[in-house]
Amino acid sequence: MDVKIESSWKEVLQPEFEKEYFKQLTEFVRKEYKTKKIFPPGSLIFNAFDLCPYNKVKVVIIGQDPYHGHGQANGLCFSVNDGVDFPPSLVNIYKEIENEYAKQMPKNGDLSSWAKQGVLLLNAILTVQAHMPCSHQGKGWETFTDAVIRILAEKKEHLVFLLWGSYAQQKGLYIDTNKHLVLKSPHPSPLSAYRGFIGNRHFQLANQYLKEHGMSEIEW
Repeated sequence: MDVKIESSWKEVLQPEFEKEYFKQLTEFVRKEYKTKKIFPPGSLIFNAFDLCPYNKVKVVIIGQDPYHGHGQANGLCFSVNDGVDFPPSLVNIYKEIENEYAKQMPKNGDLSSWAKQGVLLLNAILTVQAHMPCSHQGKGWETFTDAVIRILAEKKEHLVFLLWGSYAQQKGLYIDTNKHLVLKSPHPSPLSAYRGFIGNRHFQLANQYLKEHGMSEIEW
C-alpha cells in the first residue's frame, strides 16, 4: 500500500502498511473523511512523522487522540494551530517548562518547532470525529502506533520516552529501560497535573540525558 508519509518512516513502516488491519483501517478512515467532519485535516494525519523523520527522533511523547474541536488538531499530540486557545493540558505543559527554565509562556500552542528538533509527538489514535473524543478508538490506530513505538524501542538506542498518565504508560510497557530513558508522571490534564506532573522536571531530565549521549538538547 502506498501511504503518503515521510520517506525514512515509509521504509521502516512498510511491512505494517501491508498488513490486513492497516488496509481495513485505511478503508474506515477514507469513508469517515468522506461522510463526516474528521480531524486533523487529511493531509496532517501523519504530520508527527513528516516533521520528525525516523532518523532524527530523539524524544517520544505519547498522547491519546487528536483534539476534537474545530481548527485545533494539527497531527501533533498536545499541539494546536497558531491562533487557537491553549487546551488545559498544554497550559500545564508550558507551566512546567516555565518552572524548569524560567522562560515565558509562548504566544502560540503549535509544537512544530519541537517536532523539527527530533520530538515525535505521537497520538495513539491519529484521527477523531468532530466533538466526539475517542470516536476512532479500536479501529486499528492503536495497533499501528504500538508498532511505531516497538520499532523505535528495538531498533534505536538512547531515546527519551515521556509517558504522562496511565494510558501512555501502558503503551510504553515493553520499552527497554536499559537502552532508553523512560520518564513517567501523571498526565498534564487539570485533573492530575498537580498530583505529580507539575514539578516532574521531565524537560530538563530529557535534555540532560541527550547531552550525556552526545546529542543536541531540545529548545522547549
